[in-house]
Amino acid sequence: MTIAGSDCGGGAGIQTDLKTFAAFKVHGTSVVTCVTAQNPRSVWAVQPVSAKVVEKQFEALHDGFRPNAVKSGMLFAPSIVHKVIKGLTQAKPDWYVLDPVMVATSGGRLLKDSCIQLIQEKLIPLADLITPNLAEAEVLLNAAIRTPSQAKRAVKKLVDLYERPFLLKGGHLPAKGKVVDYLYDGKTMVLLESEYIPGKDTHGTGCTYAAAITAQLALGQSLVPAVTLAKSFITKTINHAYKTGEYEALNIWKAAHA
Repeated sequence: MTIAGSDCGGGAGIQTDLKTFAAFKVHGTSVVTCVTAQNPRSVWAVQPVSAKVVEKQFEALHDGFRPNAVKSGMLFAPSIVHKVIKGLTQAKPDWYVLDPVMVATSGGRLLKDSCIQLIQEKLIPLADLITPNLAEAEVLLNAAIRTPSQAKRAVKKLVDLYERPFLLKGGHLPAKGKVVDYLYDGKTMVLLESEYIPGKDTHGTGCTYAAAITAQLALGQSLVPAVTLAKSFITKTINHAYKTGEYEALNIWKAAHA
């Protein structure tokens, strides 16, 4: 199951989550939280789905669609977050991956400030993995992250603070031709390295990465192998990105079969 917003450009949100699930031969269900008017360049408008309809989507899926694994992305408003907390508590998935989507790649706000404390206090405790990028981690910690050593310390602080496993994505902090993501569960630190791929202007990498992890968990992988396989997958989607219209898109299909 994906709980996220709709991206009419097809590169992020519900659209890329369902494509990624399908690429791994996992049946995807969805709870749509918002309809956005956006392309990779900008977010033009956001219309949240009513809290009642969010609740009804959970109820419909609860009737015969118990999820093995769930990921959430864009939640936007406190009323929606409350319904997601209720829905997850009732669904009792084996795994819940929380991607704390706050700002689009283009800079558009995708989360109201009033949601942040609610997510910190009520939603993060339900998660089996939280997958912030550097900017989102800075918000969760109220501290700057500017170097790889700061990133490594930051993921430890996140786990100490929230007592849940974190995957801190380092895509915006390349060093020596490498991109490093930091997976930490409070005991073991796993560094996931990949080659930095210059000249790519892709959209939706965070959504797709989290969806790939969720698909692997649904297929029975444990956390470290699921994240490791998803890291390889997302790197391939970027490396094989293709031109569509005026933009570049992640090549989910090629990555799944490469």
